Amino acid sequence: MHASRMSRRAVLAGTAAAAALTALPAGQVRAYGAEAAATPAYRWRNAVQGGTGFVTGVLFHPSVSGLAYARTDIGGAYRWDDRTDRWVPLTDHIGWDDWNLLGVEAMAVDPAHPNRLYLSLGTYAQSWAGNGAVLRSEDRGATWKRTDLTVKLGANEDGRGCGERLLVDPRDSDTLWLGTRHDGLLKSTDRGATWQAVTFPATPSATGQGITLLVAAGRRVYAGWGDSDGTSANLYTTADGATWKAVPGQPGGTAAKVPVRAAYDRHTRELYVTYANAPGPNGQSDGSVHKLRTTDGKWTEVTPVKPGGATDDGGTDSFGYGGCAVDARRPGTVVVSTNNRWSLVDTLYRTTDGGRTWKSLKDKAVLDVSETPFLTFGADKPKFGWWIQALAVDPYDSRHVVYGTGATLYGTRDLRRWAPQIRGLEEASARQLLSPPTGEAHLISGSGDIGVMYHERLTASPSRGMASNPVFGSSTGLSLAAAKPSYVVRAGWGENGNGAYSNDGGKTWAPFKAQPAIAKDAPGPIATNADGSVLLWSFVHWDGTTYPAHRSADNGATWTEVTSCPKGAAPVADPVDPKRFYAFDTATGTLHASTDGGLTFTARATGLNSGDTEFRLAAAPGRSGDLWLSLKWNGLYRSTDGGATFTKVGSCRASYTLGFGKAAEGASYPALFMVGSTEAITAVYRSDDEAKTWTRINDDQHQWGWIGAAITGDPRIHGRVYIATNGRGVQYGEPV
Repeated sequence: MHASRMSRRAVLAGTAAAAALTALPAGQVRAYGAEAAATPAYRWRNAVQGGTGFVTGVLFHPSVSGLAYARTDIGGAYRWDDRTDRWVPLTDHIGWDDWNLLGVEAMAVDPAHPNRLYLSLGTYAQSWAGNGAVLRSEDRGATWKRTDLTVKLGANEDGRGCGERLLVDPRDSDTLWLGTRHDGLLKSTDRGATWQAVTFPATPSATGQGITLLVAAGRRVYAGWGDSDGTSANLYTTADGATWKAVPGQPGGTAAKVPVRAAYDRHTRELYVTYANAPGPNGQSDGSVHKLRTTDGKWTEVTPVKPGGATDDGGTDSFGYGGCAVDARRPGTVVVSTNNRWSLVDTLYRTTDGGRTWKSLKDKAVLDVSETPFLTFGADKPKFGWWIQALAVDPYDSRHVVYGTGATLYGTRDLRRWAPQIRGLEEASARQLLSPPTGEAHLISGSGDIGVMYHERLTASPSRGMASNPVFGSSTGLSLAAAKPSYVVRAGWGENGNGAYSNDGGKTWAPFKAQPAIAKDAPGPIATNADGSVLLWSFVHWDGTTYPAHRSADNGATWTEVTSCPKGAAPVADPVDPKRFYAFDTATGTLHASTDGGLTFTARATGLNSGDTEFRLAAAPGRSGDLWLSLKWNGLYRSTDGGATFTKVGSCRASYTLGFGKAAEGASYPALFMVGSTEAITAVYRSDDEAKTWTRINDDQHQWGWIGAAITGDPRIHGRVYIATNGRGVQYGEPV
């Protein structure tokens, strides 16, 4: 589900990655928590969508009933609050410069110390991304201490559903193990404050998998290895914490596979391991399940169903195995998941006799997604799941099973009825935001993977789910006619068309009757003019290649190429004059304008900052020719003459995105909201005096990593602001 997110972050971050981090000596740590936060001027909440992202790990605490944790690939970690049946976000304090740490590679708890929690963070392992870090908490994630690593981690790369790669040693609570992708095995003997590399008998390769899992089995520790050459071992163990050896007798065929997950049955002293021929979540076509009797080293294959069979449509039933969980209360009771099984749909298999027989939990499952209707993805009913690698059985309730998918977390209490167990966990990569001046909805959002949503209420997942007719996988453009707000257009990646319009403010949609040929492969930003009579559609391929914009004056029935509009530029409509459009060409630092309804564009202001990949052009509502240009590396600029000239705004050092809201009482100009810097801190700011002065409105506990895609105020409620985050959905704030 998040392939698009990975590509987008690579394009947006590029060489603008966070500064490289260095390891800190013991005692030199960064502290996060209540003591670091000022009293917030705003109350911050998620606009509820309901998951919408890949939950890569779920971990019940073995010693505390009702305590569990979840991790995501780009949206941080969460703690389950059993009293309120909600997930509590634990990593929203991660700021702009540390955006790469919002991906959680692994998590660990200490069975002997219930309040201790450990997270290893790092979204990407590429050269442009910062190094990883480890967070440790003594109060279940309420406050943290941080140690920066000298290695990179990859929470949003292939293999992100493997694990856990972080483990408290079963012999000593002060000792932790951390498996890395490119740098072998790390060890800490001071509860994560400092880390050292240890000797490990396998050599990393370029696959970027390295150690895929760490699991305790009694007093032993086992490590899965994902870089096997197909003939060498891929499961290792240590009995003394000093010497690692290959586990003998590993089953034939498994050396060519990746050990994805493992779980230990302490009653039978058997270790269950799931394998696949690729780390996943994509690309798996073969897999198996094996168990190791740790008392005598005997291996037994217990694969529920072997991949490779025929499907009803004449295809091949290809898939791997992913999740693996044992029932702590019932010996020999194990649940495993298939993964990447697109034809017959993924399932969970459960055994109560140590793997001799299995039953598919999908076969009699009843799915209730009424709380998060988007999970149908425009179909008649939801799938049981896909990308299932996170899987857990409640150690205090054998019939409470949860599993993650590419979009949610399902749970059951009776092994038959399933519903999303996702309240509080929001992971959308939001990209576009509209707050209409009239109508039922105060918010319409566009996101990666889940398209466009019409939010009737901010406190419940939209009842219409994803905008359909057609369904888009990821939204690339969203625009409202300023003088006719009932007319809205959208663009995105869809199988049955890439553009659509609405005449009822975004409640219902119809596809454009036609679309330019390039729209299929490179849908990009779209804009409608003030009265909705003209559409301008720009085209950008996911790899960054740009193409000429196209224009329609008949609601998308026909299109003509506009060669004078800068390729790939996001068009902006004048909110008053329907004949005016604007577009900024970052390659040349030139503002282009059209005064004939988008038929032609001419260069106006030149010499502006060029080459800035993170810029936003915005038009002030209710005013013609009043433009604001956010340039990441060069601050904020304003034009009041339709882009003929721009003046730098002296109150901003850097500006990443800008939006408008209802004017303050007694003010004549809309409120301005900005993600940027007035001095040194990148934060969220509001100005009620046309950017003469700014007030920071977020606090150190509410930062959400990279938040540069979009921001907008509410035109009907002064002070309310909506922020698009890259992994924490849509955040909205209101003065307290």
